[in-house]
Amino acid sequence: MKRRNHWARGALVALCGALGIGLLGTAPVRAAVRPYKHFSVAIYIPVTSTRQLADPQTLRRQFRRIWSQVHFNKVYLEVYRDQLFADPTSLDRIAAFFRRRGITVDGGITLFAGRNKYNQYNSFDFENPHDVAMCERAVRMAARHFNTVILDDFTFFNTRSNADIKAKGALSWTQYRLRKMRWVARHLIIGAAHKVNPHVKVIIKYPNWYEHFQGLGFDLDHEAKMFSGIYTGDETRDPVHTAQMLQQYESYLIYRYYHNIRPRGDKGGWVDTFGNRYADRYAEQLWDTLFAKAPEITLFSWPQLAVPEPATPGNRYAWAADRTSFDWNAMVHAFKAPPGSEAVPGWASVAAYALGKADKILGKLGHPIGIASYKPFQSSGEDFLQNYLGNIGIPINLMPHFPAHAPVVLLTAEAAADPHLVAEIKARLKAGGDVIITSGLLQVLEREHRGIKSVAEITYTGEPIAVRHYLGSIAGGTTAGLNVPGQRAPRVIFPGIRFYTNDSWPVVQGEAAAHGVPVLLMTGYSHGQLYVLDVPSNMGDLYRLPEPVLNTLRGYLLARFPVRINAPAHVAVFAYSNDTFIVESYLPRPVTVRVFVHPGARELLDLSSGRRVLPAAIVTPSPLPSEQDQTSFIVRLAPHSYRAFSVH
Repeated sequence: MKRRNHWARGALVALCGALGIGLLGTAPVRAAVRPYKHFSVAIYIPVTSTRQLADPQTLRRQFRRIWSQVHFNKVYLEVYRDQLFADPTSLDRIAAFFRRRGITVDGGITLFAGRNKYNQYNSFDFENPHDVAMCERAVRMAARHFNTVILDDFTFFNTRSNADIKAKGALSWTQYRLRKMRWVARHLIIGAAHKVNPHVKVIIKYPNWYEHFQGLGFDLDHEAKMFSGIYTGDETRDPVHTAQMLQQYESYLIYRYYHNIRPRGDKGGWVDTFGNRYADRYAEQLWDTLFAKAPEITLFSWPQLAVPEPATPGNRYAWAADRTSFDWNAMVHAFKAPPGSEAVPGWASVAAYALGKADKILGKLGHPIGIASYKPFQSSGEDFLQNYLGNIGIPINLMPHFPAHAPVVLLTAEAAADPHLVAEIKARLKAGGDVIITSGLLQVLEREHRGIKSVAEITYTGEPIAVRHYLGSIAGGTTAGLNVPGQRAPRVIFPGIRFYTNDSWPVVQGEAAAHGVPVLLMTGYSHGQLYVLDVPSNMGDLYRLPEPVLNTLRGYLLARFPVRINAPAHVAVFAYSNDTFIVESYLPRPVTVRVFVHPGARELLDLSSGRRVLPAAIVTPSPLPSEQDQTSFIVRLAPHSYRAFSVH
């Protein structure tokens, strides 16, 4: 009898899935229509809003308010968060409201126990039977009503109760939590969901602090493959005035990294409205996620988009009069409230403006490309450095496996987690590739006696050297000053690196009181070139390097890349496989950028305006040997703006 009931329930679930309704749903369904050509738009509805939307009048009013500003084709309806459950009797009624309007409805769960007395996040304690039962209850409720369920980014483990300490035993916290969360994923989440709904798909959203995942049980290796799909938390918010200080480029890079982990399983990117000092930062997160080719973008969350108060421009006074990519005045003027509606242009209008602009160019861009950088699973070291490099105009393609066939490979300290790394470096150099290692990686490989000196006898000494003056040279030949004439460069502290003269070449060198430190060192090995990039003790000081230093660094590190720029820090490049690229400025002032592409290029075509940009001759001598062979163009960017081009 039990087997027959189980089969009948499975058939009912399958039928409901085919009709696009929950197990209790009976409403007719219209096919979902995507409001944008190149991506889907979803809105996440937290459980507090789910409970409010049980009131039909509130549901209609808030829907009208959001829909008048931004159109979307999916919602995630949350059933649990922070010890609060949705009313199960209202879920299908709310879902039916959206489905009648052609909007897909999936479920959501946030496995979060609440905040402690210090207002810090508490995960479930998965050694506590009460928390285990609550987790299972939330999962079963979601699976009972929805055929797809997404987990918001609290599916980690950070408690240290006596039960946890006993269960951990001799393991490290990282080892214990990784093992425990694999069990949680397999049994408490996926297993529990399938017992209720054999056809349910469970997607796990991974947040933005990927360098530290392993310490809290997030596992991008085994766990990410257990779920039906993964989702990317692209929130970078303000890069200085928030606790994590995540840099703007990460909104692009992190989606590419997760995509490389699950190439057909990363379902989209997720952006919230929090931690922004000005509206442009929210817009930047949205379009940088889309520039990474995310197929769906989720707006978090419903209550921030439904509030009756208008959005505020924030501290954008310095560029308020400029024609920026996010045009506040144009956004406000474009808003038209429906008759009888009290809606005003809020964060939903900001999102709609940013999404609409990006949608116009996305179809013209090829597959994203960048310098291959290797971050092994469960690794950390020089945390988030690739995002700082992205913010100084070095396109990065972050990968979970060693890129054995890439023409250029960038390796930071986290790559030392691979025990075979030095052998892989040698193989890539012998095959004619270039390998860039950072000073942090050099330090780890030397400390652990990993054999890096068998490639080149370069030594990390680590003594701090405060640099204000910079020189560039070509293989030890004539030096050229790399400071901006008439400007006093700020002091930047570099760790010392020792090398043998005429064995390795400091193509960019810092000078302090008649003592030098190689900022970029190069030497040959077999058919390839090894570069050592000396990263400042504070990696944020990369932004304080004079523009000629940044230009020279890019000239060497991107010598084999199809596009590079001469520009100050905080200007990023997003490149694509079909000779298209985007240059984006995060600066609060206008900036002029020189773009270098392949020899013989006749013009750049602006993908938004259709205007053509003709080549511009170089009038200032450069220490780079290849620069005169390339074609360059002058591009001007407004503050916090981007321009997209194709090369012809």
